[in-house]
Amino acid sequence: QVQLVESGGGLVQAGGCLRLSCAASGINFSGTATDWYRQAPGKQREFVATIMSGGNTNYADSVKGRFTISKDNAKNTVYLQMNSLKFEDTAVYYCRTGRIRFYWGQGTQVTVSS
Repeated sequence: QVQLVESGGGLVQAGGCLRLSCAASGINFSGTATDWYRQAPGKQREFVATIMSGGNTNYADSVKGRFTISKDNAKNTVYLQMNSLKFEDTAVYYCRTGRIRFYWGQGTQVTVSS
């Protein structure tokens, strides 16, 4: 059974930083691409960042230069380092992984106060 558990969210002032973690069981991050998505109140879930099995990364324009996705294969954990946070980054952040079938975590709340 695949399980993804996000952590690291919280309340932070604008300009601050947070690091989110996504720990997996039942699936190996070294063999799949893993993404971070976010969903703000009243908005659709949107793509934030992805890291390929080989380590290549890609980002949404809105977070490029501020967020960094990385992974530790030994810990089977993917991270999202978020710097220079803005009010508009407030959302529930989810990690997603898989190939034919995709798996989602339960999400972690990030709130940025202006």
